[in-house]
Parts: sequence; C-alpha cells; structure tokens
Amino acid sequence: MYSEAKPRILFTRQEIEATVSQLAVRISKDYQDKNPLLIGILKGSFMFMADLIRLLNFPLEVEFIRLSSYGRGRASAGKIKVVQGLRTPIKGRDVLVIEDIVDTGLTITFLLDYLQKKQPASLKLCALTDKPSRRKIPVTIDYLGFTVPDKFVVGYGLDWDEKFRNLPDICYLEDE
Repeated sequence: MYSEAKPRILFTRQEIEATVSQLAVRISKDYQDKNPLLIGILKGSFMFMADLIRLLNFPLEVEFIRLSSYGRGRASAGKIKVVQGLRTPIKGRDVLVIEDIVDTGLTITFLLDYLQKKQPASLKLCALTDKPSRRKIPVTIDYLGFTVPDKFVVGYGLDWDEKFRNLPDICYLEDE
C-alpha cells in the first residue's frame, strides 16, 4: 500500500517544538511539587519524550514499557501483551504515561488498566497526537499535542513498518 508513499508534512518541526514547549509548561505546573514517574511507550514515544523531559523543571524518573498487539498484517486483533514491563514499582507514585499516538484506544486503555492495577497515586496520559476518527474505546488524554486527521501519520518517532521514524516533522503518507 505505501511502497510508493511520499511523506507530506502535517506539522513542521517548529510547530512540534512549540507544542512540546506548551505541554511542558502545563505539566511542570501540575507536577511542580511531586517526583513523578514518566513512562514512555516504546518505540514511538522516544523522540517526543526526550524533547519533553528536557523542558521539565522538576525532579522526575523515567521508565519505558513495550507492548505488542497480535493480528494479521497491519490490523490488530485487539490482543495486547506487555513485551517489556516496568522495573520500577509504581504503587503510591504519580505516573504520567507518554504516548506517540492514540488511535483506536485499545492499546492505551489496556495499558492504563494494567498500570491502574498497580495502585499509583495518580495516573495521567500525555499524547503527542490523537486520531479520534478511529476511536473504538473512549480515552481521556490529560495533555494533548495535536489532533490528526484520519491519515497514516509518520515521523518524529511515529513509523510505518519501522520506516519514517527519523523524519523531523509529523507527516502523513500519500500514494503517488
């Protein structure tokens, strides 16, 4: 499908930088007197998370989790598994999950339920992008960067089959 796809810019690196900065201001205000654990969802969130935490002006810890959904081809069967779990206990901690994109809501809902069972003091979600047109399960995003159209987005950590992650802009793929 995307073998001849050309990435087209949706949000420039300058727009991304400004949005990440705005998110950092809001998050800094909310977590100023806390020592939260920020959990990045691999692989997509790594660029966003790295840029975001450099702008946060309070003590914090960083952790990563990796999930996998099983299905044929590009479609998820909705069966989600924790591939790389947490090494840091979260019971009684303020936890902020960092995600690249909220799409159907299936994966993030699975993760938030999984984390909630570990009894954090608080649990919030920060997402770089949201694609509400594909939502199957309602999701509350506490800190949101961009709402994206129903297009396949790549760049700034987002990928298609491990390609395009390194693009500095958020793009959508278009067949030519």
